Amino acid sequence: MSATRKNDEETFEELRRALLANPDSAPLHYNMGLAHAKRGELDEAVSEFKAALELNPGMVEAHINLGGIYFRKGNIEAAIEQNKQALEIDPGYVNAYSNLGFLYVQQGRLGEGIEVYRRALEIQKTSPQLHAHLGFAYLLSGEIDKAIEENKKALSLAEGFSQAHNNLALAYYQRGDIEAARFHCQRAMELGFMVSSELREALGVGTERR
Repeated sequence: MSATRKNDEETFEELRRALLANPDSAPLHYNMGLAHAKRGELDEAVSEFKAALELNPGMVEAHINLGGIYFRKGNIEAAIEQNKQALEIDPGYVNAYSNLGFLYVQQGRLGEGIEVYRRALEIQKTSPQLHAHLGFAYLLSGEIDKAIEENKKALSLAEGFSQAHNNLALAYYQRGDIEAARFHCQRAMELGFMVSSELREALGVGTERR
């Protein structure tokens, strides 16, 4: 057993003992949920996050993490509901908006995804991730100009944000601007992004990274 795994097991056992001694502690149930999630024990994680919420219904992070577990289990509707409940508690919680945007896009509900990403950006205007995610949603909805605009905003905030470069490569390719698409494809690859083989082949860009 590696030293890291041994430490993780010791930490888990300490947490388990603490929870046995303090079964009405919402933070301990929450931390145990995180520990189970890290171990891939998803059903146990669900039980612990639910226990934390029974003791403290206003624990926003428990809703967020429970939503993440539901997503890992393939239950997107339940994940959406947990993030909505988080926003009922804290209407300004940006991560919940971001999660909802992602989940809606996963379901193909692009209009709803775009709406919640825009709400998130009203709260946190300088997030390159949110601009890129919104840009990608626009790209999927066929709004190429808006996709380009949002991903350029992302790069103005973080020039080395590889996802935004990849999004721009896709957007410019769809627009027919092969030179710009190739530039951003190469830049994304230089930054370590796993650009799809289909896009690389379409643009004639090699797989090597500089």
